[in-house]
Amino acid sequence: MDTDKPVSRQYEIQYYSFYGWPAYWGGPYLWGPSAYPLREGRWSAATRHKKDDDPHLRSTKDVTGRTIQARDGEIGHVSDFVVDDEDWAIRYLIVDTRNWWPGKKVLISTQWIERISWEESKVFTNLTREAVKGAPEYNEAALITRDYEEELHRHYLRERYWHTEKPSRERKELVGHR
Repeated sequence: MDTDKPVSRQYEIQYYSFYGWPAYWGGPYLWGPSAYPLREGRWSAATRHKKDDDPHLRSTKDVTGRTIQARDGEIGHVSDFVVDDEDWAIRYLIVDTRNWWPGKKVLISTQWIERISWEESKVFTNLTREAVKGAPEYNEAALITRDYEEELHRHYLRERYWHTEKPSRERKELVGHR
């Protein structure tokens, strides 16, 4: 539906329309259908978007509440997100496991998400239910420190993202949740 576009596309359409710029998704070049900016008046056709455009970006609201599907069954649902306050990367999904067992909240890195199925309303990970059940509990009142992240990655036997990303700064703490 036209009202259910990804958030980024909705803002892009408004922004490009306001300035009368051609949409980059409207053609193969930087300025849509042209390699160079077009004169005013010819841009209106370039700013039209196609109904089948879908860059797969959704708001966090669309993912919140989705079921988390492990390799061996459901393990809970997405209750919130943890955002790095320096580079604004979504680092973790906060997973509430109480609908699987009298559980707790745990973190699952966005790097451990295999896919999101909009049709099934599920977020898929290749972690096991047992791994998630034994994961360190997430406390919303506490800041996420590097020590906590080390423990989390060690528990899941996963490579640390700070070892694979370009070192752009000295690591501080993450904000609690969005």
